[in-house]
Amino acid sequence: MKNIGNKVQYQIYSTMTNPDPNRLPISYEEWEKQAREVLEDGPFYYVAGGAGGERTMRANVAAFEQRKLIPRMLRNVEERDLSVELLGYTFPSPILQAPIGVQSIIHPEGELASAKASAEMGIPYIASSASSVPMEKIAEAMEDAARWFQLYWSKDPDVTASFLRRAEASGYSAIVVTLDTPMMAWREDDLKNVYLPFLIGEGVGNYFTDPAFNAKLEKSPKEDPTAAIMYWTQIFGNPGLTWDDISFIQEHTNLPVLLKGIMHPDDAKLALEYGVNGIIVSNHGGRQVDGTQGALDALPKVCNVIQDRIPVLMDSGIRRGSDVIKALALGAKGVLVGRPCMYGLAVAGQRGVMEVLRNIVADLDITLGLSGYRTVRDIDHSVLDQTNVEVEQIK
Repeated sequence: MKNIGNKVQYQIYSTMTNPDPNRLPISYEEWEKQAREVLEDGPFYYVAGGAGGERTMRANVAAFEQRKLIPRMLRNVEERDLSVELLGYTFPSPILQAPIGVQSIIHPEGELASAKASAEMGIPYIASSASSVPMEKIAEAMEDAARWFQLYWSKDPDVTASFLRRAEASGYSAIVVTLDTPMMAWREDDLKNVYLPFLIGEGVGNYFTDPAFNAKLEKSPKEDPTAAIMYWTQIFGNPGLTWDDISFIQEHTNLPVLLKGIMHPDDAKLALEYGVNGIIVSNHGGRQVDGTQGALDALPKVCNVIQDRIPVLMDSGIRRGSDVIKALALGAKGVLVGRPCMYGLAVAGQRGVMEVLRNIVADLDITLGLSGYRTVRDIDHSVLDQTNVEVEQIK
């Protein structure tokens, strides 16, 4: 993916000389504003809101704002390369689309639109266990494009094992196990709006089509949806899990396993000990625990433990290309983008998600060159000003 910046600059020039009054937004803030205009309170705040007083959400953004880039000059950045290698695959940029469920509340085409946008852009799509449509339909829509499957670890081991088998059979190339959601969080906006979409049958596409799930029901979800939803409430999440249970996942899939939600360096050590294939530093976009540190703040300490033995990715707070560079400088091999894509989906469906992703990739390309780097693989801690922050150099 080379010279994207020049192409974007030409497109911007063309737009300025012949502006389209109906063109899609450019900035994250405008995407969010327009999404608020088209979504009702329940769906909008389900996406936009966070846990408790939303201090973790603010910490995520503040962590990026606190760190400053120091551009280098005269380094021949005419030709640039954004490509990265992850888990044996080469991707055109270090950007992946984060797993987000229940997308049918945002747009009628939901996950299918988001997945197609990722496929069109060559950006890996991480399908959620809580998607509105089954993982097989998402895979079919993406054809041979890169996709990973995110697992919410069910209290019913038969359902968990079935999800893993289905993902592998459907051409997903990695399993992302979300650890930070053993139960639903205290989310004040959702409580105020009395809004939990799962209880009205949204976000259960994988469960209602799962043979292991259906085997536990007296009637099919189509015949008795209420009973199916009630069973879902009993098995979603699993607060009784321990590190020794990681072997269950490894026994039921041949795919690489990444753990999402790691924030503490001691958990990073345990991840290595238990033989997982990757880590995603994340606080769930501030949606689970109020008052935690920003994910970017946790990243360097985790990377110091991992020492490049397995890939470390991160999410929570990525909004622009400069954010991606800061995450890479602190040791991430890639980043996951969540809310921006959902605002794009709300505003313009598949086209909106594509536009959001295209803008972030183009911003990354331009900012990479302006910072004095030719490839994302060359980025290290030296691009950051360490004057006013704790020394974070990756050893």
